[in-house]
Amino acid sequence: MECFRKSGRLEEVNKQLFNKPKAFGEILDLTFQLSKNRFVDFMKIFLILLGPIFVLEAIVYLMSGVNFFRETGPGTVWFEQIINSFVETEPLETASLGADLGIIGLGLVSILLYPIAQAAVLFAVNHIRKGEEFKVGDVIKQAFSRFWAILWGNIVFFFVIFGIMLIPIIAITSIVISMGPENIIGAVILIILLGFIFFFGFMLLITRLSFYFGSIVLDKITPGIIRSWKLSRKRTWPLFGLYIIFYVIIGAITFAVETSFGLLLGNSVLLLTINNLALLFTTMVVTVGYSVMFLDLKTRHNADDLKEMLDDYQENNK
Repeated sequence: MECFRKSGRLEEVNKQLFNKPKAFGEILDLTFQLSKNRFVDFMKIFLILLGPIFVLEAIVYLMSGVNFFRETGPGTVWFEQIINSFVETEPLETASLGADLGIIGLGLVSILLYPIAQAAVLFAVNHIRKGEEFKVGDVIKQAFSRFWAILWGNIVFFFVIFGIMLIPIIAITSIVISMGPENIIGAVILIILLGFIFFFGFMLLITRLSFYFGSIVLDKITPGIIRSWKLSRKRTWPLFGLYIIFYVIIGAITFAVETSFGLLLGNSVLLLTINNLALLFTTMVVTVGYSVMFLDLKTRHNADDLKEMLDDYQENNK
């Protein structure tokens, strides 16, 4: 909140960007502005909800025998010891059943809490769009009020995606079987070509359907699949491009953190903690980007609806 008070001009620029359809570069610019200026608020949301999970996870690994600062495996040289620390899993293999169940349980809880954190950020960005002040605790409460709707929507989305994936797999398998074993080279080439085509189409389809989450959280439409399809109409390619940029950034940051710290710390609890914090940061940036994209789609959709209403009114009054 303080960052926005420091510059009325910055607040006015962001309001103008929010309230008009944004170009590709404007969405990226607004995403990084918000991530920078509201970094503390957004990270608080993720740390409050997921921080305790990471602490408990670290405790379980420590109790399983993994070193906190630096984990090394067998070997005669430093580099070999570091590499073997990621291969050797003896401490976890000999851990109690309770520790294994603890890791699984924490993983399941985090799966439930990540969408809540993302929903809270979405609420926060929507408050910023309206020029409203907000408290971290309030947006978290708003997010929990949509818990069951989010859970149901995610389940529906999973089964829709699973069904869509199943169709090309069955189609490719049937075609390959019909070609027979004597055409093995042609079958391999066909699998590669069809696999690439189906994968590309699959990613575009996910892009069209992915805004079901924003529809559930802000529009209170569950499961939101049809709503997402309507909102993303005529915007598939720009949205797909934005997703690529965001996930390239995630991949670059993740690779840099895991490689640099991994060479120093090995597969230690400290490395796990650092990786988790990096994951929270990248997830926060992508969530802010998703929020800006979703609100931009709503702005465009509302503008289109208003235009259609005006066209109908003019047509009826001729």
